[in-house]
Amino acid sequence: MRRILALAAGLAVATTPLAQAQNSDPSDTTKLALVAGYKALFTCSGYFSAGQSLPEIQANELSGIYVDYRPLMNQVSNAKIDEDNRTVLVEFDNDLPPRAAVWRPGIGCSTLPVGATANMTAWLPSFANMPSMDEPDNSTALGDNVTLTENTFALDLLGVPVSFAFDEATYGAGTRTSAVVVLHKGQVVAEQYARGIDRTTPQRTWSVAKSLTSTIIGAAVYDGILGLDNEAIISDFNKGGDPRRAITLRHVLNMASGLESNNPGSRTDRLYFGGAAVADQLDDRSLEAIPGTRFKYSNVDTLIAMRALREAMGNDAAYRAFPHTEVLQKIGARHTVLETDWNGDYISSSQVWMTARDMARLGQLYLQDGKWGDEQILSPDWIDFVTTPAPAQPNRDGVGYAGSFWLMNDTDGVPADAFAGFGNRGQYMVVVPSRELVIVRRGFDVAGEARFEIGNFVANVVGAFDAAEQARLAAEAAEAALEAEEAN
Repeated sequence: MRRILALAAGLAVATTPLAQAQNSDPSDTTKLALVAGYKALFTCSGYFSAGQSLPEIQANELSGIYVDYRPLMNQVSNAKIDEDNRTVLVEFDNDLPPRAAVWRPGIGCSTLPVGATANMTAWLPSFANMPSMDEPDNSTALGDNVTLTENTFALDLLGVPVSFAFDEATYGAGTRTSAVVVLHKGQVVAEQYARGIDRTTPQRTWSVAKSLTSTIIGAAVYDGILGLDNEAIISDFNKGGDPRRAITLRHVLNMASGLESNNPGSRTDRLYFGGAAVADQLDDRSLEAIPGTRFKYSNVDTLIAMRALREAMGNDAAYRAFPHTEVLQKIGARHTVLETDWNGDYISSSQVWMTARDMARLGQLYLQDGKWGDEQILSPDWIDFVTTPAPAQPNRDGVGYAGSFWLMNDTDGVPADAFAGFGNRGQYMVVVPSRELVIVRRGFDVAGEARFEIGNFVANVVGAFDAAEQARLAAEAAEAALEAEEAN
């Protein structure tokens, strides 16, 4: 294990036993190891990155989790937090070391492989000179000290659907909303928080991270680092007669790589909670469909895209800084943390912590055609790519898929141009270009139970906003008529 971790500074990694078994049913010991890793990681991120108290972590992060994990949570120990070393340990087996998650500035928490001891954190790759995200953002309309706009019509009418989002009934029985932010033309017109969350508290994005990853890749394409239709995008696919060399960035961002994955495609537990490395998830997956011909939602496709960026840059320090310097800092998203595996690869299919306001900034970047201030971050062509239906579409009512964004083009009551990032446990970022709106809803919804009804919520927010705009225009017309009458 010491030898495996020593290789973490390089791109080539050894395949851990946990990764070799990634497609087999886990043993009882491995199941407990995964659950212990879940508890260690979420306690670490919630405590050190999000500043949540232990009771808040228990109520938010460790309840309502995967159904198959719940009965095992009481079979592993309570999390033990080491403040000095920024480490969290969870015991699960008398013969193996406790699962360990370690926090580092700028990149949050990483889990060590099963069997690794806490002192092996010294073997993690260095992230020296990571861009600082500590300074407050007072430079944009979403800065830390900015309050709601003076649009009283919007405030009055949006207050109804926004407040109902928190009642745990209107948009899904038992759904647990933690944050709602609504922007119009980049200004906050509605905002509310609950469950110990505020405007500076990051939450795990889950799969909204895929939309962030697409944005980061879009910035790299705009900078000429990557090409959307280049083949052999990672070294694992560029060997001999490997047919996977035909997989392009377009394919993986469209969830159409054709690679084998488990049925849901969105559970990569051995990576997220087991301490496997990203590279382990890529090299042993064979094709089961021609690239570009089949939609199958898969975390692995997103991981391939970010791995392609690392290999194309060929400079680990530059790769690790890129999401921050080229996207997040430019849009003022200073409370966002992308976490990594122990080998230094970003787990950007899910393992990102982001505030509701930072998520709104991401949506606003697309409303502004990829431009922030005077700087073009994304090409307008990229905006077209992420909003144009992919050739292969999901069999899911009401929504389609494009470049790692969902399309709400057939959702009742929602404008046909709306597109979105969706994530587990109720994470939603919806962009409505025709109304110049960004709608963010964050939550801790209970896995396996009612989902937050994002379509109904967006339809109600848009309806309230339209009514507010009509009221505003009517008031302006009445005022203009009165002024004209007085002038005569």
